[in-house]
Amino acid sequence: EVRLVESGGGLVQAGGSLRLSCAASGFTFDDYAIAWFRQAPGKEREGISCIGISEGSTYYPDSMKGRFTISSDKAKNTAYLQISNLKHEDTALYYCAAGHVCAWASINGAVALRDWYDYWGQGTQVTVAS
Repeated sequence: EVRLVESGGGLVQAGGSLRLSCAASGFTFDDYAIAWFRQAPGKEREGISCIGISEGSTYYPDSMKGRFTISSDKAKNTAYLQISNLKHEDTALYYCAAGHVCAWASINGAVALRDWYDYWGQGTQVTVAS
């Protein structure tokens, strides 16, 4: 079966950094794109970044540029999300998704990621202490 398992979340201090992992299985990793999303209580889900595994192309919504870096390791069937200079507002459930392409759109004059993906993980919690 297809599985996406996130890990690496936890309690961190503001200003610190964290690397989240998304381990994939049950499908051909190289044929897919992996995206990261997050959702805080009472807020809408936000797209963070997406990577096309085969070519290594990366995409970031305008609102997420600067502190987030997506990467992947084909040999390990794993994608990563590096977060730097963590802030309290970064506190959220972070989860990854897999699809055939990185879907994007121009919304209200800004580039944003669509949530058009085939598979979703359960998420890993990131809590930033003030």
